[in-house]
Amino acid sequence: MTTNTAPAADPTISQERQVTSGATVWLTGLPSAGKTTIAYELAGRLREQGHRVEVLDGDEIREFISAGLGFSREDRHTNVQRIGFLAELLARNGVKTLVPVIAPYADSREAVRERHQENGTTYLEVHVATPVEVCSVRDVKGLYAKQAAGELTGLTGVDDPYEAPESPDLRIASHTQTVQESAAALHALLTEKGLA
Repeated sequence: MTTNTAPAADPTISQERQVTSGATVWLTGLPSAGKTTIAYELAGRLREQGHRVEVLDGDEIREFISAGLGFSREDRHTNVQRIGFLAELLARNGVKTLVPVIAPYADSREAVRERHQENGTTYLEVHVATPVEVCSVRDVKGLYAKQAAGELTGLTGVDDPYEAPESPDLRIASHTQTVQESAAALHALLTEKGLA
């Protein structure tokens, strides 16, 4: 009598599954809050561990995918939905997708979360909660200076609304810690969720 025995589990397969499990990590916050810097720092750390990672930079998306959209509420919503679609597509295919995009409206972010839930794709919302006073001093792109000089209107968090997440998966006070510490906090969240 012969018995059918399953082959022994290959430990490299389970490791590969872990490394290629996708997720979208959306970093929302004001302009110059530190979202993109933290995302790239985390991306480097994840790549070193063998993860497939993409950073969907808001400026690049505006140039290549959402060219022609303005900054009205409707256009901002459309932009966020396009980014959300792309992020979910990548995440569903095993990529850790980091999205450092303002996404100022709660309903837009919620629509992206729902798209992920419908497809069974992990979605984490991270609020980079840097106060506007700190952001305006950093002023990486000179937006706050232009707004103050009357050369720009509709700046998120100044003369256009920003609806901060009420219960994000993680809130980072980037003004009280280094970029490395912020990225480490986010990496810890991913580890806790079994994603890193």
